[in-house]
Amino acid sequence: MEALATLVIVLGIVTLVLAGASVRVLREYERAVIFRLGRLIDQKGPGLILLIPAIDRMVRVQLRTVTLNIPPQEVITRDNVPARVNAVAYFRVVDPSNSVIAIEDHLAATSQIAQTTLRSVLGKAELDTLLAERERLNADLQQIIDEQTEPWGIKVTTVEIKDVEIPATMQRAMARQAEAERERRAKIINAEGEFQAAAKLSDAADVISRNPTTIQLRYLQTLLEVGNSQSATIVFPLPLDLVKPLLEAGGGDAGGRGQGGDLREIERKRAEAEAQAEAATAHGQQLSGGDQEPESQRELPPSGR
Repeated sequence: MEALATLVIVLGIVTLVLAGASVRVLREYERAVIFRLGRLIDQKGPGLILLIPAIDRMVRVQLRTVTLNIPPQEVITRDNVPARVNAVAYFRVVDPSNSVIAIEDHLAATSQIAQTTLRSVLGKAELDTLLAERERLNADLQQIIDEQTEPWGIKVTTVEIKDVEIPATMQRAMARQAEAERERRAKIINAEGEFQAAAKLSDAADVISRNPTTIQLRYLQTLLEVGNSQSATIVFPLPLDLVKPLLEAGGGDAGGRGQGGDLREIERKRAEAEAQAEAATAHGQQLSGGDQEPESQRELPPSGR
């Protein structure tokens, strides 16, 4: 009786062990690839999975998207510029059976193929393309890596270039190039502004030329704008059109007498200058005659001898 009870207890323990070995519970994002005596029979999940103990073997495969950080790669671009580039790739398993049968470690394999493709694609691009056309390069990388991992049951959804490191000398050269480009644009914009301003000034001159009074109004407006500053010294050109009526109203007789007096004064000064010149000439001639008289007397022979 005791032996029978012991046997029942042993059988119960063995049954519990076998039941625990044959029951598996899979989450929603997991799938089970079942091998029976080494042969692939099916993929199951999620939920409760029953296995035959010691006969069936199960391999868990996750279907969630995996974030793969591609290590920095040393790249030489098409225009012979060294660069250090790192990227990130997102992929997921779409066929659990192929991810187990076709490849030993799909995660490591995808990482290696991503690094190789990154160096290959970026080595064919120039530095300007690498910096300015990342979206196109990302699309090319995603397409190439996805085509190579498709037989493994892997779907690469996105590949993004994170950072591009270039030498410091190249950064300074690019900065000088950008500065020169900005200066060129500034000069072009300034020239276009001068051209438009000249055209507007020409139109304004045409409008002002139709009525001369408008230029005087412009003078007054300029005075109003400059007069806002307390420390400004204004030199204002007075138009002759404003002074001419005042001169004409002053009378022509007084102006005529003033002009006649000026002429007489000029004539008097000229006469005095001519008189002084004649006096100086006569005085010089007298001095010359006095110096020559003793010489003439010495040259005459003595008369009494």
